[in-house]
Amino acid sequence: MGKFGRIILALSLAALMILFAAGCGSETGDGRTRITYAIWDKNQQPAMEEIARRFEETHPDIEVEVQLIPWNQYWTKLEASAMSDTMPDVFWMHSQSFLRYASNGMLFDLTDLPGFDTSAYPEDLVQFYTYEGRRYAIPKDYDTIGLWYNKRLFDEKGISYPDETWDWQKLVMVAQELTDPARGIYGFLAPLDQQSLYYDFVYQNGGEILNSNKSACGYRDPTTQEAIKFAVDLSQKYQVSPTIQQFADMSREQYFQSGKAAMAFFGSWMLGDFSKNEYVAQNCDVAMLPKGKRRATIYGGLGNAVSAKTKHKEAALAFAAFLASREANEIQADMNACIPAYRGTEQGWIDANRNFNVKIYPEALDYAVIFPNSETREKWMLTETDVLKKAWAGDVSVEDACQTLADKIDAMLAKEQKEQKEQEEKK
Repeated sequence: MGKFGRIILALSLAALMILFAAGCGSETGDGRTRITYAIWDKNQQPAMEEIARRFEETHPDIEVEVQLIPWNQYWTKLEASAMSDTMPDVFWMHSQSFLRYASNGMLFDLTDLPGFDTSAYPEDLVQFYTYEGRRYAIPKDYDTIGLWYNKRLFDEKGISYPDETWDWQKLVMVAQELTDPARGIYGFLAPLDQQSLYYDFVYQNGGEILNSNKSACGYRDPTTQEAIKFAVDLSQKYQVSPTIQQFADMSREQYFQSGKAAMAFFGSWMLGDFSKNEYVAQNCDVAMLPKGKRRATIYGGLGNAVSAKTKHKEAALAFAAFLASREANEIQADMNACIPAYRGTEQGWIDANRNFNVKIYPEALDYAVIFPNSETREKWMLTETDVLKKAWAGDVSVEDACQTLADKIDAMLAKEQKEQKEQEEKK
């Protein structure tokens, strides 16, 4: 396993193996086969348990145990269990980690899984979970980004709510009108955030984060730099957003949920928290993102994967096939877990959130751009944050930060492609 094992570094592997040893499936006392399904989101747990229950109705010889493992423990435990061949039978996979797990033989090949109709899912999302032409995870859900706004603050100023005509210029103009330093209110929130801010601006401006064959990043491109400069200017030039230093003390969510911000970008995954927040539920709504040179939003989604080392192959694959079904996706929607990846099953999710204009999220698929991805994504995303925070703080220019990023990320991508070529030559 080479490089996969090195990820764990200083962790106490033996202790983590014990924690996850019960994670893999087993035989029950009554002769049924028990398989495990690992997830990390407590808000989605009821829907995942209902999916398991429905599956068990038609598969009485199989029991599915849904295991909730908090996000801050999930990957550490999953990596440890991979080392000890005790992975959960079925588990959630994130695009950020997918290529690492697939390339190291940790995931079962689901290309020929009965009932997995790839045409029912967004094509980019299917490709997201494809490695060397084989599919190793089933798209579970997807998320896009919307422009949330505070209706109370708009009404106080007599300003019309955001609509499909808005562009960057309109966003800045209205944000300036709604910024009220005396009351501590900002017109827009622009923290250093990839998915929910500057990636969207980059693609709206015609730039890119990675090129099509993942051989180079887009940070040398003037259109990419222009978009990032616009994101930085929202706090430094236009002063409609808190600074990066202020965001260290108060998060974007806290600003918005306390009525201290008129607008912000938020992903569809925030619906659960916003629905439960009394202030947001009473005073806020969501519209499509303003456009730049084009309309665009970043999108991604989770996948359902099966362990390559599962001891209960038939049971795990049967459950995976059910997870790929329209019925399982409709359960996710109807129970307001997420926007299901299966096309045409999102109406239940829209109905469950009818107090907000959430239909803009699935509609955004028409102009959505899949999240940039490569095997070293985790590393270069950390590099992006480390370098760009200096630009957000005003310590370096956007141009200099982007040049530094281009040099660092291109080196990572070159090394990545070299290693891939060497692996192919060994096969």
